Amino acid sequence: MPAGLDPWGAGIPEDYARLMQEFGIERFEELLPRIPQPHLLMRRGVIFGHRDFGRVLERMVGGGRYAVMTGLMPSGKMHLGHKMVVDQLIWYQSRGGEIFLCVADMEAFSARGIPYERCREIAFEEYLLNCEALGLDLEGCRVYFQSRSAEVQGLAYSLARRVNFSEVRAIYGFSGETHLSHLYYPMIDVADILHPQLEEFGGPRPTVVPVGVDQDPHLRLARDVAAKFSEEYGFLPPSSTYHRLMRDLFGGKMSSSRPDSALFLTDPPEVWERKIWDALTGGRPTAREQREKGGDPSRCLVYELCLYHFRPEDRELLEMKERCEAGEIICGECKREVMGLVRRFLQELEERRREVRPKVERVLRRIHP
Repeated sequence: MPAGLDPWGAGIPEDYARLMQEFGIERFEELLPRIPQPHLLMRRGVIFGHRDFGRVLERMVGGGRYAVMTGLMPSGKMHLGHKMVVDQLIWYQSRGGEIFLCVADMEAFSARGIPYERCREIAFEEYLLNCEALGLDLEGCRVYFQSRSAEVQGLAYSLARRVNFSEVRAIYGFSGETHLSHLYYPMIDVADILHPQLEEFGGPRPTVVPVGVDQDPHLRLARDVAAKFSEEYGFLPPSSTYHRLMRDLFGGKMSSSRPDSALFLTDPPEVWERKIWDALTGGRPTAREQREKGGDPSRCLVYELCLYHFRPEDRELLEMKERCEAGEIICGECKREVMGLVRRFLQELEERRREVRPKVERVLRRIHP
């Protein structure tokens, strides 16, 4: 398996263009002229690729039915990489998409050994509260836990009868050291992706899964399985969009397992400020040299925070980039500006979490009594 396409790994792809060519991922920018008010991650090229998104776009523009499916693994704290997906869900929900939000507690147990009851606690405190606080209407979503979904588990068992080990190994690169629960989990993931098309959930319809490119193995297997069962279930091949992976403050893949370099939504502002102050930048060795030659925003992880999250106005982001390249601002000054944006964001998010807690508690009691 090429580096960077391990759904459970920690690598960052070095060449997105090569991955697109190797795995048949289409360029997303070609669809932009057809998308009314595209999400900022789309127009800034963070969402760079897709499979069959045109099918979903036709329904979106025409007012037809379509679904959006994603999952969250409750194995640790929610960070900015997770927020990227929630931001997209909010955008789709405002455009008529029916959101299916899976709490992947079976994956958390299989991959990380997290007990199911602990998964419930993490899902509530870290993920569901933040999703609602960020603007996703959970009562308007189909939220479920894998371990409590008979439909998903039953579908996974039914679909597995036409998937052999050679096919799974070719996609995921499993070795002889792979334990059986890890081996079976991809079928649960496939069932998550395809079950919105079951009759009890509305029947066959276009379904899009917004993911980082490292999750593409799940989508390729799901599309293969959908083709095998198209006559029996009427499945349409699931569509997908691919975004660049959010880097942590030292340049690796942002992950809950590396807390010193990730930015978590429930951390206090002073923790974020300390981490941002230590972040890698595209600055010169000295302030004098940066004033003379300018910095390189493409290497700067603080600029990346604004590209993905904290500069929603394109004009403000462009101004930030130009000031850096012209040497009009040095890294310390820039970090202080971004810290001000971050502090305001975290304060507002914490206030919203308190406001929405009763609503999210009702949702949780309904789906996981």
